[in-house]
Amino acid sequence: MQHLEEKIAHLTRTVDDLSMVVAKQQDEIDRLTRHVAMLMQREAERAQEGSGGVILGDERPPHY
Repeated sequence: MQHLEEKIAHLTRTVDDLSMVVAKQQDEIDRLTRHVAMLMQREAERAQEGSGGVILGDERPPHY
């Protein structure tokens, strides 16, 4: 009986630890989702203004 109680206690602690990890991951996902939304909005505003984007290394500058 004591062996089962020890196993249950161990499993309960494991479930609690995993629950905490999942909660932290969800917080991080929420934070990253907000950042992506902010960046998407910023890029949409930049595209509407026509201010252009970043020049990549393999693109010629506009004065060529």
